[in-house]
Order: sequence, then C-alpha cells, then structure tokens
Amino acid sequence: MPDQLIFAMEVTLNGLMAGVLYALVALGFVLIYKASGIFNYAQGVMALFAAMTLVGIMQGQVPFSHVINAVFGGHITHFGWTVPSFVAILMTVAVMVLLAWLVQVLVMKHLVGQEPIILFMATIGLAYFLEGVADLMWGSEIKTLDVGLPQGINLWIDETTFGIFGYGFFIDNLDIVATVIAALLVTGLVLFSQYTKQGRAMRAVADDHQAALSVGISLNFIWVLVWSVAGFVALVAGIMWGTKSGVQFSLSLIALKALPVLMLGGFTSIPGAIVGGLIIGVGEKLFEFLIGPMVGGATENWFAYVLALIFLVFRPQGLFGEKIIERV
Repeated sequence: MPDQLIFAMEVTLNGLMAGVLYALVALGFVLIYKASGIFNYAQGVMALFAAMTLVGIMQGQVPFSHVINAVFGGHITHFGWTVPSFVAILMTVAVMVLLAWLVQVLVMKHLVGQEPIILFMATIGLAYFLEGVADLMWGSEIKTLDVGLPQGINLWIDETTFGIFGYGFFIDNLDIVATVIAALLVTGLVLFSQYTKQGRAMRAVADDHQAALSVGISLNFIWVLVWSVAGFVALVAGIMWGTKSGVQFSLSLIALKALPVLMLGGFTSIPGAIVGGLIIGVGEKLFEFLIGPMVGGATENWFAYVLALIFLVFRPQGLFGEKIIERV
C-alpha cells in the first residue's frame, strides 16, 4: 500500500477525533437554540469558565483571591487542601446550574418575546462578563487540568496498524475517550429531547414563547433546565480541551470553530452537530495534508469557514437543519 495512502488514513482518524471535540462545543449551541431560539455566543466562554472553576476547586484555590488581597492587603491564594477530581466535577456542575439560574433570573427573564437579535446581543454581553468574572475568580495564568483521563499514544492501535501497514498510527487516548463520551452525550440528549415531557416542552418553547406559556409550560424552568444542560456540555468540552491543551483564555475561541460545524449540521439538529464536527475535523486535516504544502500551509485556520460559506450559499439550513419558509 502506498505510503501517502497510509498517512492519509492516519490523518483521517485524527481528523475524526478532532471533529468530536468540535462537536462537543457545538452541542451546547444546538441545545440552547432548540429550546429558546437563541444563538448563545457565550458557549465557548462557558466552557472556559467551567474548566477554570474545575481547576480552581481541585487545587483548593480561593475564589477572587486577587481582589481580596488587593482590598484587605492579605496574601491568601489557597485554602491548603485539594479536592478529588470526581467531587470537584460534581461541585462544578452545581456551579454551572447556579450560573444557569442566574442567567435566567437576571437576563433572560426580562427578554421574553424580544427579537432574536436582542437575545443574541445579550449573550455577547454575557460572554464578556463571564470572561471577566473568570479572570477575577481564578486568575489569568495558564492552568494544567488533570482529572485522570488517559493521554498519550494508544499502544494497541499503534502496534496493530504497524503489524498491518508497517507503520504505526498515532492516536491519542484522550481523543478516543472524547469520542465515547460524545456518543453517549448525543444518545442521551436525543432520547431526552424526543421522549421526555421536559424535552417536548423545550421544543414548544423554541417554537413560540407566548404559546408555550398559554398552555402552562413554565418558561423559567425550561430556560434554567436548558442552560444547565448546556453548562454541563460546556464543562465536558472544557475538560477535554483543557486536558488536551491547558486551561487558558484562548479556550473560549473554540466557539469560533463550532460555528462552521453548526452551519454544516444545522442549528436545530443534535446529530447534525456531531456529523458537522466530523466533516470539519476530517476535512481540515485532509485539506492541510493534501493541499496545504501547495499553498504554504496553515489551511486549518480558514478551511472550515470557506466550507461553511459554500453551505450557506447552496444549503443555508445545513445538512440536518429545518428548512424555514416565512410568508412575506
């Protein structure tokens, strides 16, 4: 088998793994959009906030220690203990649920029935606010996140592919774990959305806020629920990306890569977020491998957006999105 074909197979596998991580972020966008019709610009910052909170809790860091020390002249940074990963994750989930409740009470509750652009602008403000709060709470330095997930090359895949092709594929164990977790999340979310009372209520709220209220659906509860679930998805994405590349403020920029994923898969489709992520992940890796050397490289920075632009021209609703026709 030609060496180029073998290398392309390895690149494809790594692209699939990268696509799963993109899809994890896109899932949060889809959840909130399906339930409220809001494009949540703050989803990437929520992943950053969740990851920073998890690291801070695990390390026993004092929240807002910089502010406390500046005001009172102290030198407090840590409580002097550490928290096990599992307990810290549960505590972070509680923080994200509290955040969801605060977003509903302080922001979304007052915007019921407003135009989508107003809701979108509100999430932009929320993104910058959360980024500032995260900086004040936990500091801006790069943090290492280790919750016990396996990392490094998968030796079984390396040895198996070497025995077959004479060349061992480098597949990261963390990417394999992310793939399994994403599959479980998608399955659970689809079942929740289709077969539970709360899931059907979420879809009703997305269709029409006022009509949902008229049939007795609690808009407050549904929005707290959906922002909580989106916060949990953001936590999972933050754990995966934070473990892979460290917890730093550039983590919030992963939301930008989720935009082409949504344009391909559709803003209203949970499976579409996964398929779109896989297409983007594989496409950008193969394009860099095959075409990158001819055009000077660095094609991964723009390939996804060019592909999304093509989809917007010929199929604006995406592969799995709902085609919306409005009478004018």
